[in-house]
Amino acid sequence: VHAKGARIRVRGLQPAQVLAGLAGIAFLVVGIIGFSRTGFGNFAGHHEAGFWRFSANPLMSLVRVVTGVVGLLLAFGSGRARTFGWLLFIGYGLLFVWGLMIDGLISTNPLANAGNPLDLERADTWLHLGVAALGLLIAVLPARRTILLPEDETADEPVVAEQRTEVIDRTETDEVAGEPR
Repeated sequence: VHAKGARIRVRGLQPAQVLAGLAGIAFLVVGIIGFSRTGFGNFAGHHEAGFWRFSANPLMSLVRVVTGVVGLLLAFGSGRARTFGWLLFIGYGLLFVWGLMIDGLISTNPLANAGNPLDLERADTWLHLGVAALGLLIAVLPARRTILLPEDETADEPVVAEQRTEVIDRTETDEVAGEPR
């Protein structure tokens, strides 16, 4: 059945937005913890002050803080949250591949002259694979949608009275003529 003037809209808080917000908070917290453990000295160098099995240096902490802030800012819209998911997937997917090259698992590091400014270790490489997978999940999560009929419109988008009467008049005409809807 087709309703004249019906539109499909995304309604309410979406799962992608929730995940993007939670990921943003997590990145922000981990980045701040990283700064508290390493300080700001030797910005792109190796630090022994990692946490758990993961390394930390000020440059990687900055990347995490920026990722967290971007995640929180983009969590306020369904499409924006999906964009954040794609950014996570691409960015951390590239970090995963680069980490594999640094570890010598797939190839030699083509950026060997740059060294290892993010102080990536094997555990970080696999963590980045998980973050890339989370980004892909955020990017492709389906949105909950509803169908808005003209009588369901909010005050933000008023429906012209003529359109409403036209729909009503047409319905009454169809019923009188005995035509199926």
